[in-house]
Amino acid sequence: MDLSTTYLGLELKSPFVPSSSPLSKRLDSARALEDAGAAAIVMYSLFEEDIEADERLALQFTEYQDIGHAEASSYLPMHTDYPGKRDEYLDQLRRLKDALDIPIIASLNGTTRGGWVRHAKAIQEAGADALELNGYYIAADFSEPPAAVEQRVVDILGETVSQVSLPIGVKLSPHYSALGNLVQRIEATGAAGVALFNRFYQPDINLEDLEISQVIKLSDSRDALLTMHWMALLHGRVNLSLAATGGVHTADDALKMLLCGADVTYLCSTLLLNGAERLRHIREGVARWMSEREYESVKQLRGSLSQLNSPDPGAFERGNYLQMLANYEPPKSVWR
Repeated sequence: MDLSTTYLGLELKSPFVPSSSPLSKRLDSARALEDAGAAAIVMYSLFEEDIEADERLALQFTEYQDIGHAEASSYLPMHTDYPGKRDEYLDQLRRLKDALDIPIIASLNGTTRGGWVRHAKAIQEAGADALELNGYYIAADFSEPPAAVEQRVVDILGETVSQVSLPIGVKLSPHYSALGNLVQRIEATGAAGVALFNRFYQPDINLEDLEISQVIKLSDSRDALLTMHWMALLHGRVNLSLAATGGVHTADDALKMLLCGADVTYLCSTLLLNGAERLRHIREGVARWMSEREYESVKQLRGSLSQLNSPDPGAFERGNYLQMLANYEPPKSVWR
């Protein structure tokens, strides 16, 4: 069974890629993922806010401590003595490259152009095989028009593409007014791929203390439906790579993404919940299903049920909405 695929210009042995998560912070867990069949690993994200906080702290210690005695300046700490989050990230990237045989995709998470080119260059020099720009942005400024929100993504990508030679992917949320058009613009700007979709971790409210609580709720298979829908719409209409992320927990979930047109399926929550061996289980389940139906390769399977290839293309548009509501039957136990 040929499970090979291509993502961000990288030749991968299978479509199963652990996405950005704490699992890449330790070599032992990263090795376990490779042993279980991971085709590549997306590193945990380097956040714009962490870098800015480190830079402010370094400035505080090295610039604001001048007490007017030049001879005392030698006692000020050197910034190299206190490595920041970026230094730690680059060191872990180098360790992963030395320890693993699969491609390592770095991840930058931010919303402004700022110093992203500088950080992207450092990631390239550290040996990353590709770079993912993770645009986790909440448009909370009500005066900002939708076009500006989308242009922000294109501007960050364009500036980064112009300065580094790494293949670059963009991870998007589903909350854009014209997602298909944005993906086409991202492709025209030079991206090698897109990953759909980033998940927003919503704050909750503790009713006992009347405080905002930070609770991480991991995905389940129901979250895969929105991603599957857009994989099917985009396949054949863009030429960049498509990564399906969010809600892929089982071999069935992965197969649906591939049938709709995904080049790779990201895995995160299911690995955090079940460990690295879950990846092996999904991989074997996909291979078994393909063998039973006499598929010879992932390339043969991929996109065969996308909107362009589907016998019922209307099922991916408004027609599906109308049919589901018209045909819905409540449970027999419900009074009607």
